[in-house]
Amino acid sequence: MELSVVQIEKPAEINFILGQSHFIKTVEDLYEAIVQTVPGMKFGVAFCESSGPALVRYAGNDAALIELAQKNALALSCGHCFIIFLQGGFPVNILNTIKSVPEVCQVFCATANPAEVIVAETAQGRGILGVIDGVKTKGIETETDIQARKELLRKIGYKL
Repeated sequence: MELSVVQIEKPAEINFILGQSHFIKTVEDLYEAIVQTVPGMKFGVAFCESSGPALVRYAGNDAALIELAQKNALALSCGHCFIIFLQGGFPVNILNTIKSVPEVCQVFCATANPAEVIVAETAQGRGILGVIDGVKTKGIETETDIQARKELLRKIGYKL
């Protein structure tokens, strides 16, 4: 077995969701789940098929985000993984919907942070072991940090 690290390549402000599912139907079901939950959200979805032709399957409503999803899915090349890049919303807006799609097995991360994916490769194929999301923790928040956190959540509309 070989271990490697795959860096998710994306612009700094773009959020993504990385997960694992179990069926080619995933691409269409994720597309439908997103447009039914946040109709104005722009997104691209790519899914690594792990049998038959073993292609990167894709859908979305934004050509640049679809291309970003295709590029990162191919770099991962891990069986049945999917990646969604999105704009015009945050992962929290669609995360529960994504997790409730019947073929979704798990979500590894949902973030805009720089991310690295730990991949194992055997003679059979590749799989995701885990994700490094962002940077190492630097300490414990202060009262000033608490205030800044609360202000940010209210500024972006997640708290009143």
